[in-house]
Amino acid sequence: MGKISVLNAKRFKEVLFNGDWVAATNFKDQLSDLTWKQATTKIGTLNTIAMLTYHINYYIAGILNVFEGGSLNIKDKYSFNLPKIESQEDWKKLLDKMWNDAEKFANIIEQMPNKKLEEVFVNKKYGSYQRNIDAMIEHCYYHLGQITLIKKILSLSIKSTL
Repeated sequence: MGKISVLNAKRFKEVLFNGDWVAATNFKDQLSDLTWKQATTKIGTLNTIAMLTYHINYYIAGILNVFEGGSLNIKDKYSFNLPKIESQEDWKKLLDKMWNDAEKFANIIEQMPNKKLEEVFVNKKYGSYQRNIDAMIEHCYYHLGQITLIKKILSLSIKSTL
């Protein structure tokens, strides 16, 4: 475990669980109070919050599989293939999977030796482990912003119907 790995894990945990100084929010804060109907509500051509949640976890789980010694099996074309969500239980299962995968992801990168961060991630075209960790964090912030905006639009829509 190196100092850089600890910082990587801290940055990842901030965007998922407890950060509030960079984006003033995190996934846990934005998603935990949503109903399954809110999460699956379609607004125009935007992705639903549930789709974005699935999308982020698809990549977390795919990279986690490599970190755990497996192969890289994820493909962009499948990253929005959200299974049907038809109940609060379905929504909770998606969130629980995300929280569990994210916690494992953070724990593994926290323990990663600095030397490992410089190694090629699966194939040279994918860059280093560090590059993939940085990209995952940036990807999370990107979609967290979208989720936050969609959630605000949803709350405005509800207020305008009152």
